[in-house]
Amino acid sequence: IQQFLAVAGGEGTSPRASMSEILSDLGNEAQAEKDQDISGGEVDENDSAVIRLANQLIVDAYKARASDIHIEPYGSQKDTMIRLRIDGSCNEYQRVPGGFRRALVARIKIMATLDIAERRKPQDGKIKFKLPDGRDIELRVATVPTQGGNEDVVMRILTASEPIPVDKLGMLDRNLREIKTAAEKPYGLILCVGPTGSGKTTTLHSLLGYINKPERKIWTAEDPVEITQYGLRQVQVQPKIGFTFAQAMRAFLRADPDVIMVGEMRDEETAQTGIEASLTGHLVFSTLHTNSAVETVIRLLDMGLDPFNFADALLAVLAQRLVKRICPDCKEEYQPDADEFAELEHAFGGKQETAKFGIEYNDDFVLFRGKGCSNCNGAGYRGRAGIHELLVANDAMKRLISNKARVAEMFTAAKNDGMTTLVQDGILKAIDGLTDIKQVKAVAIK
Repeated sequence: IQQFLAVAGGEGTSPRASMSEILSDLGNEAQAEKDQDISGGEVDENDSAVIRLANQLIVDAYKARASDIHIEPYGSQKDTMIRLRIDGSCNEYQRVPGGFRRALVARIKIMATLDIAERRKPQDGKIKFKLPDGRDIELRVATVPTQGGNEDVVMRILTASEPIPVDKLGMLDRNLREIKTAAEKPYGLILCVGPTGSGKTTTLHSLLGYINKPERKIWTAEDPVEITQYGLRQVQVQPKIGFTFAQAMRAFLRADPDVIMVGEMRDEETAQTGIEASLTGHLVFSTLHTNSAVETVIRLLDMGLDPFNFADALLAVLAQRLVKRICPDCKEEYQPDADEFAELEHAFGGKQETAKFGIEYNDDFVLFRGKGCSNCNGAGYRGRAGIHELLVANDAMKRLISNKARVAEMFTAAKNDGMTTLVQDGILKAIDGLTDIKQVKAVAIK
């Protein structure tokens, strides 16, 4: 009885459960109801097998290290596709008979306290879920009406994990040294930039963890709060009721902050407030959706920020991407041919650039790849790692920003100051065996 109540309440699932067993039970329940002429033989969201199906799906996704769960119905006559996003790629996990699609979607909506009768509009909610081992996780749930009266469901798994130590982010020595120096400053602006899903929030929380000391008051405005840290005062913004990032920052400025982290500089108002905060004695962290460190500077200037104030405030811009790690259990080395090395050399910036890092083609030069094994499900990859590009706002860079210099001038100045580009950082990590050139091409080479 206790086990049944736990499962029905969304507290994990039976350790003996498997997806095939649950789907078999679903079919049996549907047949039993059909034989008894109950609901035309359709199961609903309160059937025990549907509850177990929803719970098992979440447990399996968590065990597979998935970041997102996608439930994609195609009508009653076709199977509902369930896919998991693992290490940045969507993979098919399970097909569920189309007749169970509405019961499964309704069950997820109940768990997220959404309106199960509303199928015409998108809805957002959150699930608090207890894993079989007792750990608590949260899932952010979004439903989207699709063709044929169906609803897609996407669940983002929020593990509420501890921040990764900054030394474990995999930065090159120069980048790690400079970003630590910037984070130790009493005031200024530090930006972490990249596309959605590139690990920006993880990096910012690592930096906040590095400076999280009792003598520092740290406020964060996030949407949503994904990583929690003791010692931080964390706030979730709610744009639907007018509580925006800019409003949160203005509230923080009245709350005696030393450090402010704002989840994203989405508009001029937020950016301007961040600049003002950093110029009045506060250390400000934020993110932007831009492709490179130099492009970030240009984007903010184009927003209409005062170039002199922006130059004075800026400490550093860290651009980053995530690449798949080669599975350590099936990693093998190989010697690339001359054409592959020439392509690598060109991407790195030419012979002069490769020479700076001692990269040359000879009998000892090797790269790495994953053969595929049972530990990585044949993919050759397991887990992800960051590649980085750090622009430090030194005096020369601040003068260029104040004068609204061209992109090429800023890029040259950053390179002269020791900046490695995203591509270069990725290639260096491929040479070290962390990832492969294919992954670097996919995320960093245009």
